[in-house]
Amino acid sequence: MTTDVTDALQLTVQQPHPGLAIATVAGDVDMHTAETLRRDASMIIEQGCPHLVLDLSQVGFCDSAGLSALIGLWHTAQAEGGALGLANVPDRLMRMLTLTGVDTVLPVHATTAEALTTMTTGPFDSTGEPGSTTHASDDCDSQMDRPATR
Repeated sequence: MTTDVTDALQLTVQQPHPGLAIATVAGDVDMHTAETLRRDASMIIEQGCPHLVLDLSQVGFCDSAGLSALIGLWHTAQAEGGALGLANVPDRLMRMLTLTGVDTVLPVHATTAEALTTMTTGPFDSTGEPGSTTHASDDCDSQMDRPATR
């Protein structure tokens, strides 16, 4: 029996609105790649896109290290006055989010379009829901279309 372990994780980033980015995550988010996700997505948030949607449709596997990275990114977005939303979450990961209760903290959207609609319809509070006003610069262009690999 062989186990195929990969350290490859790729982020593809788009900025559809000032201060808002979509990062498509491709690969497994596990103990080998979680820190790469946390580091690269945190840079996007901290460099002017505090509202971030993670499109997880291309994630094949996510373990507890990956879950921890998602929670860490949520905290980073909050610290920058933004919000983190998850979109296109695979069934297996959705079960993990539900079992751990993380789905009550991190907004989960069926599609990226739904996440964008939610995040662009008004001001947000720290959970990504409409609430207090936040201001974001549109300076995350430097992160656009830059794949992050490990």
